[in-house]
Amino acid sequence: MPSFYRALWPLLQRLDPETAHHGALRFWRAVGRWPWLAAWVRRAVGATDLPADPVQVAGLQFPNRVGLAAGYDKDGLAWRGLAVLGFGHIEIGTVTPRAQPGNPRPRMWRVPQQRALINYLGFPSRGAAFVLRQLQAERPPGLVLGVNLGKNHATPNARAVVDYILLTRIFAPLADYLVVNVSCPNMENFRELQNRRAVRHLVRAVVETRSAWQAQTGGARPLPVFVKLAPDFETPGQLESTVEGALLGGADGFIATNTTTRRPGLEPRWQQVPGGLSGAPLRELSTRLIARLARLTEGRVPIIGVGGIMSLQDAREKLDAGAQLVQVLTGLVYQGPGLIPRLVRGLAHPRGRDEQTTPSRHPTALTGGGSP
Repeated sequence: MPSFYRALWPLLQRLDPETAHHGALRFWRAVGRWPWLAAWVRRAVGATDLPADPVQVAGLQFPNRVGLAAGYDKDGLAWRGLAVLGFGHIEIGTVTPRAQPGNPRPRMWRVPQQRALINYLGFPSRGAAFVLRQLQAERPPGLVLGVNLGKNHATPNARAVVDYILLTRIFAPLADYLVVNVSCPNMENFRELQNRRAVRHLVRAVVETRSAWQAQTGGARPLPVFVKLAPDFETPGQLESTVEGALLGGADGFIATNTTTRRPGLEPRWQQVPGGLSGAPLRELSTRLIARLARLTEGRVPIIGVGGIMSLQDAREKLDAGAQLVQVLTGLVYQGPGLIPRLVRGLAHPRGRDEQTTPSRHPTALTGGGSP
């Protein structure tokens, strides 16, 4: 990373993570608007001349296996600029039908010693109408765009299906895939939507709405529906029940995993901080669940693996466990933007050398120390 940005690290550490993240989004939004800046970023992070590594997943062709997880660009502000790093797909959201502020601050914390973040954001969103406007202009060639859907905080779980149907109708014309998020730990009782009956009901409603839209438009374009799962299935049979419900509802695949309410390896002072943990401590929990999910589904449906990817080795671990694609978020914060082209190159050349697996000491200026 250029010395100019390394020089900004001390400033970033003085900012709270959410403020730094908003600054990073402004930067990436500018990258998406100014071609000269996009060209400079590509050179600076080594994202020029990336190898082609196309892969077919759920009827879609992804230019490579590396994506940006939902949570980084919730409102679709910066995805065009972020695409210059070489992502094969970017997932926007979580989007809610109506604008909402999320939980009160403070609601985001860095844990740099463990290369982790804790967020208790609670679905802050500018709302579907705002996000829709951000997605309507030209998109980077080849990029696959996903939209992660969630209900408003004020919508009771019993009526969550209304929000998901509305969002499906809004984003079906622009998204390449949709994600039914039922696993965020930052809203009260939200993960109850993962139970077999609830997830089956939600997914079926989204799939039927998707199918109706396809019928109206001639049905020529696939629009797979993924379900995003938590890593924290506690009781025996809970994962199996959720997966069965999702598949009965018509899910085309799964994203594993969301953040965790556990605090593996963290000091006692972090145990009482509310919210979902992401980053390196999530890696093993996520990978174990991916492996269970792959065995459970016998490889019949695709899995997108996310959680704690800080290096090429971590990404390969997810693929070896049964994922077809991977997503990064907290790794972008701690390893910097150069992580993305390294992953793209490394995964295009199986068992190639990971050029840099040593974690950066501080978040880089280009990512701003943000969080899901």
